[in-house]
Amino acid sequence: MAVAEDYIAGLEEPRRGDVQRVHELIRETLPDLEPNTDGGMLGYGRFHYRYTSGREGDASLVALSSRKAYISLYVLSADENGYLAEQYADRLPKASVGKSCIRFKRADDVDLDVLRELLAAAGRMGYPAAT
Repeated sequence: MAVAEDYIAGLEEPRRGDVQRVHELIRETLPDLEPNTDGGMLGYGRFHYRYTSGREGDASLVALSSRKAYISLYVLSADENGYLAEQYADRLPKASVGKSCIRFKRADDVDLDVLRELLAAAGRMGYPAAT
């Protein structure tokens, strides 16, 4: 677990505390997803994907990143209703929500119970199927 602690320790306050809170929420909600670092962010639940086109790579079910202007939480889950993050957009009014990304300035700007619910749903859905 030193990977996550090293990443978080490299951040300045107040961002460090906010990222730590979200990291702990992810670990509590999805304890079976091992943390990793890739592309300057923390990932949880690394998996390999392969498209029918032959393209393949590695990704994480959930990822957390400290960007210059905001914190990004990526949730790579979708169902017949669309991307999971977008399905929670109306319950995260202070966040900017894209297809699979939730951006916010501070952990206090989002309802952590809503994030916990979203993360738990992603955990139940499992890894996305490549197409």
